[in-house]
Formats: sequence, C-alpha cells, structure tokens
Amino acid sequence: MKNTTFKKTQLATSMALLMGSSLALPTYAQEADAELQPEGEVEVIQVSGIRGSMIRSMDLKRSSSGVVDAISAEELGKFPDTNLAEALQRITGVTISRSNGEGSQITVRGFGPEFNLVTLNGRQMPGTGFTRSFNLENLSSEGVNTLELHKTARAENPSGGLGATVNIITMKPLARPGQQASFSAKGIYDTSNVEGDDVTPEIAGVYSNTFADDRFGFGVSFSHQERDFQQQSANIQGWVLQENAELPDLDAANVIDNRTNITDAAFFPKDMNYSINDVQRERSNGQVTFQFRPVDNFTATLDYTATRAITGTNTVGWGIWNNFGSNINAYELDENGTAVYADISGDDASFTASRNTTRVDARSLGVNLDWELNDDWHFTLDYHDSYNETDNGYDEGLGSSGQIILGSDQLSSKVYDFREGEIPQVYVNWNNGTNEILPSEIDSNFSQFIYSPGRSDIEQLQLDGTWFNSAFDIPLVKVDFGVARTEQALTGFTAWSGLRGGPGFNPSFTEIFPDSMFVRHDTDGFLDAFDGGGADMNPGYYYTFDFDEAIARQLAYLTADVVGESNVYSTDPYFSGDPSVSNVEEVTNAVYVQTEWDFDYKGYYIQVNAGVRYEETEVPSAAEVRVPTQVNWVSASEWVTDFEDDLQLLDFTGEYSIALPMFDVKVDLTDDIVARFSWGKSITRAPIGLLQGGLSFSGSPKIGARTASAGNTSLLPYLSDNLDLSFEWYYDEASYASLGLFRKSVKNYISYTSVQETYEGLHDIYQGPRWNEAVSALEADGVQATDSAIYDYFVQNGYADENGVVSPTSDDPLIEWRVTQPRNLSDKRTVEGLEIAVQHTFGDTGFGVGANATIVDGDVNYDPYDLTAEQNPIVGISDSANFQVFYEKNGLSVKVTYAWRDQYLVGMGQAQGSEDNPATQFDTYGQVDASVNYDVNENLTVFLEGVNINDETERGFGRFEEQFLFARQYGPRYTFGARYTF
Repeated sequence: MKNTTFKKTQLATSMALLMGSSLALPTYAQEADAELQPEGEVEVIQVSGIRGSMIRSMDLKRSSSGVVDAISAEELGKFPDTNLAEALQRITGVTISRSNGEGSQITVRGFGPEFNLVTLNGRQMPGTGFTRSFNLENLSSEGVNTLELHKTARAENPSGGLGATVNIITMKPLARPGQQASFSAKGIYDTSNVEGDDVTPEIAGVYSNTFADDRFGFGVSFSHQERDFQQQSANIQGWVLQENAELPDLDAANVIDNRTNITDAAFFPKDMNYSINDVQRERSNGQVTFQFRPVDNFTATLDYTATRAITGTNTVGWGIWNNFGSNINAYELDENGTAVYADISGDDASFTASRNTTRVDARSLGVNLDWELNDDWHFTLDYHDSYNETDNGYDEGLGSSGQIILGSDQLSSKVYDFREGEIPQVYVNWNNGTNEILPSEIDSNFSQFIYSPGRSDIEQLQLDGTWFNSAFDIPLVKVDFGVARTEQALTGFTAWSGLRGGPGFNPSFTEIFPDSMFVRHDTDGFLDAFDGGGADMNPGYYYTFDFDEAIARQLAYLTADVVGESNVYSTDPYFSGDPSVSNVEEVTNAVYVQTEWDFDYKGYYIQVNAGVRYEETEVPSAAEVRVPTQVNWVSASEWVTDFEDDLQLLDFTGEYSIALPMFDVKVDLTDDIVARFSWGKSITRAPIGLLQGGLSFSGSPKIGARTASAGNTSLLPYLSDNLDLSFEWYYDEASYASLGLFRKSVKNYISYTSVQETYEGLHDIYQGPRWNEAVSALEADGVQATDSAIYDYFVQNGYADENGVVSPTSDDPLIEWRVTQPRNLSDKRTVEGLEIAVQHTFGDTGFGVGANATIVDGDVNYDPYDLTAEQNPIVGISDSANFQVFYEKNGLSVKVTYAWRDQYLVGMGQAQGSEDNPATQFDTYGQVDASVNYDVNENLTVFLEGVNINDETERGFGRFEEQFLFARQYGPRYTFGARYTF
C-alpha cells in the first residue's frame, strides 16, 4: 500500500532519540526516513499487515538498549490479537493465565503477574482489586500502537517489574499527521453458550486528525464488546492430610492400601462439586487524546482513558461435603497415599444457585509536556491520576454476591471415586434406598451474601531530562536524569450477611419448596471434553431452580436472623452491622541518572548504558477490624463467628529505601549480529493486600479451618540481581534468530508463617465436655459419631437454643486459631533459563514462520513428598513455546498460532486445604488460534478468527495429579466481521 507522508518536525525525531523505546516512533520508522527527503510531499512504501508488524517489532528490538521485545499493530486499529495478553504470549519467555477462557495476566521468565509491572505510555497503572496485577483482558487492543516488553532493568523506568515491565503505547495524532480512521464490526459466536445470545456484537473504531499545519492533533478510539458463554467445571476445595494414627480402624476388607512412596500419611478430599456458570460479559473502552504543538520544540498532550467491564454470572452447582476427613467407612489409597476411593458417612449433598455481577471501572487522566530547550537539553513533565475500582455488588437487586444452598442430609453415605477417567465420580446413597434424591426430599440449608468492593488509586508526577554531550570530546552521548513521586492507595471492605434462612437441613422445610420449583437434568454434554464426563458421569443428574424464587421463599418462610446479623453492613436489607475495612497507602519518591556511551573498539561498534535509580517508600495502613466474641455451632457442618458491633481502629507504618543500579552493553559483532550483556537490580513490591495491618478472623471457622490472618506493613520488596547474555542475528528484512541466557537471583521472598494461638474468651465447643459426652453416648449405642449425629445429640439434650444454635461455655477449651502472617525470608532463590526465537519469511512467497521456546528452572522447587518442612518454592516456573505460521499475499492473510505451557505450580495453599503445605498446580496447556483476513479493496477487509479451536481444557491438582482440584471446559469461539480503513 502507498501512503502520502508529510515532513515531520525536528521535535518528533528528537523525542524518538531522547526517549528511546518509550515512544511509539519506531513503529513509524518510515516517517523518520522521510526527514532525509527534501521539503514537501514524498511518497514512501509502507509495509503493513503481518510482515509489516514483524519488521517494526524486529527493528525496535534491534535498536533498543538491554533486552526488549515488542509487538506492533499490523495497521491502524488492527493488533495481531484482539486481546493484549494473548498478543504478549507470542513473545519469547511470556506465558499467560486465563480468566473465562481469555488471556488475562502474564508470567515472564517464570515470574507471575504480581512480579510484572504494566505501564500505559510509561505511567504505572493500578491493579485490579486489592492487588498490583493489571488484568489485560479489560483493555481492548484498538487504539494500541505498540506493546513493549522490557526484560532488563532500566533506571529511567518506574520500578516494580522484577520479571518485566510492559509498556502499552497508544496512538498519538501528531505522530501520524493528517486524517486516519479505522472502524470494525464483529460478531462473536461462542460454541459454549447456552443461556445467552448465540452471536454477540463487538464494534470498534480509531480516528485521528491534525489541524492548523499540524499544530493541533485530536485522536479518539473506542470499542464495545459483548460476550455470552458458559464455563463448566468440577472442583474440590482442598485436601486433608491424616497421619496414620488418625486413620479409622476399619475391617481389612474395607481398605486397599497401595502406599509405597508415602507410607506415614493419607490424603482425603474435603468435598466434590460440579458447576455450570452462564456468563454475560460487556467490555467498553475509550480514549481521547489532544495534542498541541505551538512551536517545533514544544508539545503538550492531554489524554483520558476509560474502561468498564461488567461480568454477570449465574451458577448452578451440585456436589457433596465430606467435612475434614472424618467418618470414613472404606477407602483405597494409591502409591502416594491419595484416596482414589472413599466411602464417607454423614454431612450432606446439595444443589446450589449463585448470582454475581461485578463491574470493574478504570480511569486515567494524564498530561504530558515535552520541551526541547535546545540541541543539548530536553525535558519532559508527566502527570497522571488513575484508578481501578471493583464492585462485586453491581446487581441492583442483591447489592452483593449471593448464594443459596438446598439439599439434604438424609443419606447414609457418599462415595468419592477417581480410579478411572479425568474427573472424579460421586455416588450418594440416600435413605430412600436409591442413589437419586427426589424433589420432595430437598429442603433448605442456608443462603449468604457477600459484598467486598475495592479501589486502587495511583497519582504520579515525573520530571525527566536529557543532556546531550556536545561540549566534551569523550564517548559520552547523553545523560538521562529525573525525579518522580508515586502515591498509591487501596481501600476495600468486606461485608457478610451471615448464614440466612437456616442454617442446617430440616425435612420439615421441604414443603416450602414445591416439587415444581425443581427441574431435573442429565449430565449429557457436561464436561464431555474430559474422559469420564458427559453421559458417563456419576451422579448422572442434577437439579436446577430459580434463584430469585428460592431466595424469596427462604427468607419469607424461614428464620432470617438466626446468626450473623451483627457481622455486616449495607443499606441493602440482606446486611446490617459494620464491615471490615482496610486501607493501605504507599508513597514512593525516586531519583535516577542514566548515561549512554558509544564508541568503536577494534572495528566493533559498542554502546554502553549505565545508571542507578534510588527510591524511598513509606507504607502507612489503617485497618478497622472486627473483634470476635464467640464461635457458635449452627448446624452439623456450619460454624459462625460472632463479632462485636463496634470496629477496632488500628494504625501501622512501614518504610524502606533501595538503590537499583543497571549496566548494559550492546556490541555489533557484524552488520547482522548483535551481542548484549546486561546486569542490574530490579524489585517487585510485596502484594499490597499483604501490607494492610490488623488481624482478621474467619467468619465460618469449620473444624480444621479455624484460621485468622494478619498483614505486615514492614514487608520489604522482592529484590533481584539480574544477568542477561544474548546473541541476535538479523539476516534478512523480516527474519532473525536469537539466543538468550538469563539468571535472576531473588531475595526477600515472602513466606506465610502459621502459628497456633488462643485468645481469652473464645471457647471451642469441639472436643469440649458436651462434645465428648455425645461421642461416648453415641458409641455406647452403636451409632457412628458423625458430625450430624453429634449435632442431633446436642439438640435433643437441650444444648441448642430454639433456633438450633449451640453456644460455647466457659467449660469448653479455648479455640486454637491458625494465625498466618507474611514475612520476608533471608535466603535467595535463583531462576535461570534459556530463550530461543526464530522469525523467518520465505522471500516474496508470502509465507512466514515464527517460533520461540523458553526453558526455565529454579533452585527451590516444590517437593510433594515432604510432609513436614515449611516449603516456599518459586511459583509460576514452567517451560513454554509458541509457534506461528502465516501466508500473506494478494490481499489474503492467513495465520495459525499455537501456544504451549508446561505444568507449573500456581502457589501454596488451597481454598479449604489443610495447613501442611498444600499446593495448587496447573496442568499442561496448549491452545490453537487462527485467523483469515481478505482485503476486498484498499479500504475494506473481511475476516474470520478462531480462538481455542482445538477445544483445550484446563485442569489443576494438588501435591500429585491424583489429588484433583479442578477441571474447566469452555469450548472454541469464532469471530467474523469487517474492517474499513481510510
């Protein structure tokens, strides 16, 4: 395609030289070439499409200092992937985590989302929720010009990206003078959708123009996407470790023990549940940019970015609750001590309905003043005020996230079976003599409502300067320097309704819920991408019911104020009382200096960059915490903490200072081969949610899960010493090969120390005198002492009030709470790896390929066979690879990509896992995407895109693969549409 390009001002060229890769100018390298042309209009050849994007990204990589990778827009309004995270995974060393089947957050060289900093035009962005992690799926790709990934330290970059710093560069109107516009309309067909629309829309547009001899510039981009889909899943909340002495003494005929690797303990699942999540998602993005260049050496930019993502989920679920490994009648253990079969008495089986609507709003207002004082001095002043606000109670009817549980405890036992297939099976032996409950036998357990909004604010002021050396005859090219102040604040609170309309199953409640309210379904089509799913599942049926009707009936006919009334706050009728409130602030003052030296040595061109960044950070935190008064036993499987009406206000403060030096060397070994060496220090600050002060007690402290957590404002940042060595061979216009070695040695890793604590006045009914009395009486009568049987004994003997609530007495022992608090470790952890990348185009045939692989390892790995030592392994480490093949010629563009990631450790801990070092691991994942574009003419393009066309699924497990945690199925989705550019 041929475009008419006008002469650029000296300022634009100077800005590119001064700011290096932090500006989008390399994407428009052809415009810089026009500076060499005479005054007036010149005609240049602009390479667009996949090949053009590859060329621009390769040129930016080659010209940058340190190790930098980039992805460039193929043309105005068209990024290689519609999702920014999906685009970043094409870069060597980058893998992604997915949310609802879409790329969400990135892991770089084995370091997860919390270790990577995301900036927008060089500005630090607030994370989503009470985290530092930025969810890239909420930001559309329209209006994005370039994604830069800085893998090595730079003194000029904001700190926080220990793994990498991602800079999202948006379109600037003065960078492309004249009128530019692109509009697209798409239809999204998600094969998983059941309840929503089969085809949902997406519209997007980009427009920019310059006026008054290119002195004024205006740009706007927008997008709106709707997506309806279904997620199907099977889940276990956690696994319980039982030492041999805790295992039941059963008849040998009821035990199959295959243990060889682990012989002194066994593991049992706490529950098994299945769910269907019908999701409706809307995402709207917009950005407006104004630029003013009154003179050639000064540019003022004002920009405003706004995003909104609304996700509504209706969930139906079914499953069993096994409590904490008690009441076992029979079991089979594999070689690692994992129960692959267990027959368990007591507790219940249930059917649930949940509703949640979450809105995430992000806003960023920025001002940038760029002044080239003269040939030697250049200054930039940048300010922005940004926030990210999450509201999980966006549903106007609920004002919260709601759940209702119906079911029954009228069963003799439940069977968990994972001896075959990829999904555990469940059998329930109901007292009606069958393995299927009838609608007339379903009664109420409880409903609950949670409201926990949060907001993250960042206000940042940066003054940057550059001095070009024209005065001294030394190889010093320039000195960059600057100061910055960043103020970050996070605020959140949690309100809980308590357990409403119960809790506890009661057969007399069945009349409240008529049989007609329940709809029976079979499991045909459910999780059918897994071996053992679909029609082969057990249970092979489930019931659904209307959420609104069930809530209304429960609150109208059952006691609505049994427990928990003083625990929560909201103007909504579901809540009363005060919430738990958390506030954390973080103020960082920084100063940096960075130098560039260029010289020839024995015929080799060498560029050296050296600098240091110094920062001081203060972390004040105010917490309004709930003070517990007692723990009540409210049903066989439910325990609830009561709290004082008034909150306790606590203040905490932490502070630290740090110096971050860096040193880069780039050598042109030949005209085509570049060698790089980088050394530097980088940091990632502690997860901001861990910095909040105060002590928080569980509101639902079941037996084995009496937990409390405390923050630590004095946590130091993760500090890494980084080494990089790489070689790059640029052997053709759009072709290169690279080999890189890296090593990161990180200290101040955060560990979670748990201690058992008791608090005066908090007594435990469990194993108190009345509990032991019940156990003895039941066993004397030949009755198994299950939780249900013990609770019934309490009720029958007058130990419960008229609502079935058992309160502790002073004769009961004090509760032992497992209190967890984060702390820094003194030892170092090392991650090292190898990155290989090849990009090749086959002359003028139109064919091209790209492939990369990352092999990474750490010196502290998770040992599933160690049952006693405190383990703090490096999480997120895994090998990964990406492959791309494309054809682009005569207006036809076809691309197929494959992204693969090996098994990796997500983290230590499970939702309801026991305290003895449980882990969550993610299984190997590989996804195939494809796209076809056809240019009808110079302006109109039609396209078809497919995501996850191989129908890949997600699976997670605990210590071993047999300790199943989750399986998720989404299905492929396809997008078709057209794009018009002029």
